[in-house]
Amino acid sequence: MAKQVRENRPRSVHAWVAYELGTRIVSGGYSPGEYIPNEATIGEELNVSRTALREAFKLLSAKGLIESRPKLGTRVRPKECWNMFDSDVLKWCFESTPSPEFLRSLFEVREVIEPSSAALAAKRGTPEQIDAIEKAYLAMEEAEAGTEDVILTDIDFHMAILRATNNEFMISLGQSIKTALMGLFRISSAEESGFVASLPGHKAVYQGIRDGDSERARFEMKSLLSKSVHRALDTLSQEDSDPGVNVAV
Repeated sequence: MAKQVRENRPRSVHAWVAYELGTRIVSGGYSPGEYIPNEATIGEELNVSRTALREAFKLLSAKGLIESRPKLGTRVRPKECWNMFDSDVLKWCFESTPSPEFLRSLFEVREVIEPSSAALAAKRGTPEQIDAIEKAYLAMEEAEAGTEDVILTDIDFHMAILRATNNEFMISLGQSIKTALMGLFRISSAEESGFVASLPGHKAVYQGIRDGDSERARFEMKSLLSKSVHRALDTLSQEDSDPGVNVAV
């Protein structure tokens, strides 16, 4: 039976095909190790040319999702081969309604990176970089609950901290997971109460960095993340039990 195909095709047909197949893969529509239908079958289902399909396969291969096997076809690679820091892969995971395990894994990555980043920012941040963190926090306070500004100002705050580490690897990694942060913030800040509740924690992180207290900054960031993961999982649980609640990206 043919799967339902979305109608919102972008200008780039092969990118749309990659999106269609990518979301099926990350959502489990095609399981790791499974061979996906051949070019003729998928081309007919999606009503696209073989050229567009092959370009889409190249994109998915570059992201580690699929591999072609001579005389056998194209199959989904094991999950450990997927480039989970790829912005498209992350976006597809969030659009497919992330599992609690997926969210926990992302928060575990944040728990490794961000407390250390806050501590480094407290040690190394220049006055201009500290000012940027303060401005980002104040913008969070001014953001109207329920608007996109809630997400964007939160992203700005965390990215400003990463830049204040003056560590090029930290900064680059932050850019790589920016899509993940946006997806997480959409979930953990889905309700006004969640966003408002997070403000004191963000302020405490900023104050620790501003005062040059690296251990305090580290502690406050750990505390902030711990509360965020509980809010995200609670929201996801509500979404699972109530079809009327929509927290997906």
